[in-house]
Amino acid sequence: MKTFKRNTLAVMTSVSLLISANAMANTEISSDVQKESYSIGASLGKYISGQIYSQTELGAEVDVELVIEGVVDALKNKPQFSDEEILTFLNQRAEQLNTAREAAEAKIALENLTAGNKYLTENKAKDGVNETASGLQYEVISEGEGRKPNPQDVVTVHYKGFLVDGTPFDDSYERNEPNRFALMSVIEGWQEGIPLMNEGSKYKFAIPAALAYGEKQVGIIPPSSTLVFEVELVKVEAPGEGAHGMGLSGMGMGGMMGQGNPH
Repeated sequence: MKTFKRNTLAVMTSVSLLISANAMANTEISSDVQKESYSIGASLGKYISGQIYSQTELGAEVDVELVIEGVVDALKNKPQFSDEEILTFLNQRAEQLNTAREAAEAKIALENLTAGNKYLTENKAKDGVNETASGLQYEVISEGEGRKPNPQDVVTVHYKGFLVDGTPFDDSYERNEPNRFALMSVIEGWQEGIPLMNEGSKYKFAIPAALAYGEKQVGIIPPSSTLVFEVELVKVEAPGEGAHGMGLSGMGMGGMMGQGNPH
């Protein structure tokens, strides 16, 4: 059995395909079979490149030349390890990657929690900002004259969502499509904040992570993120037949508001 010496490579994708690229340099690809065959290899190469990148991002070492050698050996049906040995090595690496991933996620969550707390502290001191007992902060941009929704009502809203650094993650105005949903189906910050509004109002909410998604990552929203929303309450409806079949498919985050609080 070979003993391999690992070699960490900082530059990956282009280097990782050098051998196969050189091999194909003088090959003319003209027939459908050739094009399809090449596409199989290109697809495989992209997948492997993505795997290598994601692992090195977590600090794992990858010897790219041996990755290529393993692919070639497998295609020749002459692998240097048995299937059982390969599975053992891959499981060993999976454990290492999971540990590294958990550490990276914990670091990101702590950074987001710290940034969120700083934002909430500074925001609370601003004129016009109110804070509830739960820690939800809200500011009245404009006040409507319609009725306030009850917890069981169905509401239609337009909104913009931001991270505390100003990064936008969703915007119903941009889609030109307000969202309609049962109020009890959304995150706690919305369940508490929207009933403060009269129909026709527009509020700005700062929602602590505990009232949003907690330590869960949702789409591009990182774990432990404080969320900022500008919400316009367009319509309030009592629950009934009109609520059947409604959904949040129009939301840019794939209906994220309907996922509720993970706690």
